[in-house]
Parts: sequence; structure tokens; C-alpha cells
Amino acid sequence: MRYRLSKTSPRLTSTKLLIETKDGLVARLVSINGRPLSAADNQKELNRLDGLLADPSRQKHRKQSEDDDTARAMKVLRALPKAFLYELAPTDAASPASPSPLLKFDFKPNPDFSPPDLETQVLTEMSGNIWIEPALARVTRLEGHLQQDVDFGWGILGRLNKGGWIVIEQADVGQGSWRIVHFQMRMSGRVLFKSKVFDTVEDESDFTPVTAGLGYRKAIQMLRQSDAAEDRADH
Repeated sequence: MRYRLSKTSPRLTSTKLLIETKDGLVARLVSINGRPLSAADNQKELNRLDGLLADPSRQKHRKQSEDDDTARAMKVLRALPKAFLYELAPTDAASPASPSPLLKFDFKPNPDFSPPDLETQVLTEMSGNIWIEPALARVTRLEGHLQQDVDFGWGILGRLNKGGWIVIEQADVGQGSWRIVHFQMRMSGRVLFKSKVFDTVEDESDFTPVTAGLGYRKAIQMLRQSDAAEDRADH
């Protein structure tokens, strides 16, 4: 897929064009805080893409980081059925994109769940709601809230503070392909003795299929040839 990613934090909002390839994601920054890049910043971005073309090891490293992130996320997803106890909540109305009413479940930590790794440790103190499209057996929305502090590595590696929350929304972006289209997280805690605040919103839109097996070099060429005026006009 080719799509647009808008990421917002208290400090700034950035918008990128991204293309998925067999070699990993390739991205081009197109705006900051709703304003198109200056000519100098746009040239820096093009130079960065040229650097990826000149040094394939950099793209290989990016692909490995993406694979590691995906593996961590899959650990959490696979743990969800065992990590929580679920109870059917009052049925929501059907959404415009859903052929049937969504099913809503309340969830809370399963006291019998023993997290096998750090990634799933956070699930032991999280409760919330999950919405499912029953006809397609797809999760459309998840809201989770930390009910207690969560320590990682006996509190040495870090801690997430009580009261933090996340929201994840998933949708069919075309041709039966489901993707996360909205992610929001507000959490505070400590990482290696340093206080941290995680406050971010990510929205993905404008999904367009690209050729299967597309390589990253071709994707960079496509991003370089993007109509800058069109890209910027959207902002």
C-alpha cells in the first residue's frame, strides 16, 4: 500500500507519504505543523532518499527494525485471548462501514494469566473495551486503560504509571485489506531512571494499492516523482 501518515505530539505534527515494499517501508516527509517543507528542507529530504539508494545497508537496517517492532506487536496480539476476561456489553449501533451491528465487550485482566515476556507485562493491569465486526470477525476499536502502575524488569528497566491509556482503530482500507488507521496513546512513566511522557496520535489515510513485490528503489523513485504541489495542497 501507499498511504499518508499524520503524527501529532505536543511538540509538532508531521505528515509523511509512505510506500510499503518487500524491502520495508520507504517514507517522504511532506509537511510539518500543517505547512509544506521549505525548499531547503525538501531538498534535504530528497538527499536523504538518495542516501538510501546509495547505501542499501541503511534500508536493510530499517527493515530489520520494522520486523522487530512487528514481532513485539504480534506477541501482544497473540496474548489478548488469554490475558483478559471478556464480558459482552450492550450492543452498539451498526457503523456505516459495517454490514451488521458491532459487538462490544468489556475486558479486565485475567488473574490466571502469567505474562511470558516484557511486551505482555502491561496487559496484567489493563482494562477497557473492544469492538468487533461479527460478520468479518475483525476488531474495529480497542480502548485500554492502566488501572495500576506496571513495572518492567522489577522496576529497573522502567515503569508505566497508572492512568495511562491507548486507543486503536482498524478499518478495511480497500480490497479487503485491514489496517490500523488510528492510534492514540497517553502514558507517563520512567525508562532507565528517566521520566518519560508518551503523548502521540497517529492517523493513516489515502491508502492506494501498489504492485506486489515492489522494491524499495522503485518506491523511492515514486516518492521523488510525487507531485509536490499536489502533496502540499492537501495541507
